[in-house]
Amino acid sequence: MEKTSAAASPVYRKERSNTGFWLVVLGAALWGVDPLFRIILLNTMTSTQIVLVEHIIVSLIAIPVLWKFRSDLKNLRARHWIAVIFISWGGSALATVLFTMALTHNDPNTVLLLQKMQPLFAIVLAKLLLKETLPRRFGGLFFIALAGTYLLTFGFTLPLGNWDNWIHAGSLLSLGAAALWGGSTVMGRLMLGQARYETVTSLRFVVALPLLIFMTWNEGAAWTFPSGTGEQTAVILNILGQALLPGLLSLLLYYKGLSSTKASVATLAELSFPMAGVLVNWIAFRTLITWEQLLGFILIWVALFAISRQQERSSTAADAAPKLRTE
Repeated sequence: MEKTSAAASPVYRKERSNTGFWLVVLGAALWGVDPLFRIILLNTMTSTQIVLVEHIIVSLIAIPVLWKFRSDLKNLRARHWIAVIFISWGGSALATVLFTMALTHNDPNTVLLLQKMQPLFAIVLAKLLLKETLPRRFGGLFFIALAGTYLLTFGFTLPLGNWDNWIHAGSLLSLGAAALWGGSTVMGRLMLGQARYETVTSLRFVVALPLLIFMTWNEGAAWTFPSGTGEQTAVILNILGQALLPGLLSLLLYYKGLSSTKASVATLAELSFPMAGVLVNWIAFRTLITWEQLLGFILIWVALFAISRQQERSSTAADAAPKLRTE
């Protein structure tokens, strides 16, 4: 009797694919707590200094991981190293600095909404670079999710008429971050075909360090630190929280899920980020959720659930095809 391994089982593959999608959702949701730490740290540090310190802390954990999985590095070709540089220099260093700077130049709501441009950048690149095909009715579900993120951010108001909130430095910085993060989703999917998710996560932080050190040195801003013990403790806790939660943990979950999820599908799962942002505002600042925001939650989760089911059925059909051909 022929023995079938668990790894080859259609049920196992379906569960793995579906689990991967929700790991991306969870990892992206952790990004929602990022502004909570970052805005507080901006009172004592520049945008570049915050990102550099964050990367140094995570690299202390990432370097031993890279040593453990150093065999992965031997398998990387030129195109994979190009992807690594894009992910680390673009998605990890520049995009994070741009996003942090945008929070100081613009209305946070506008910054949030402009980040929803990420799926557009990622979908275009996924089709061009990875030759991915989109699930059925993906376009409609995509616009439902975008409508939900709009309601989460603005309700039924029309801020688009106020061009001063959009066309200035803060908006351009935010759009730049969206483009780099969207591209990093695609490049990360490319890398995960060649290396473990732990290796990709570690490379993202370690390779970004030289660029961030140069940017901080070139900025020439003085390093300041609060004098009071309580304030010093608050800054240290915020730096550690920023580095380990929306930094390291979120990306470990994200890349683990991305290893079994299409980049074009994963970028829609990333829309869980604004939902988490609304919850953080409610818990930390006692900002009540309006009925427009509740409707936005429902629209996004409907889209996420439908995409998840689409991916599940697609995985099942792909597993069944070889069996039908051999019968």
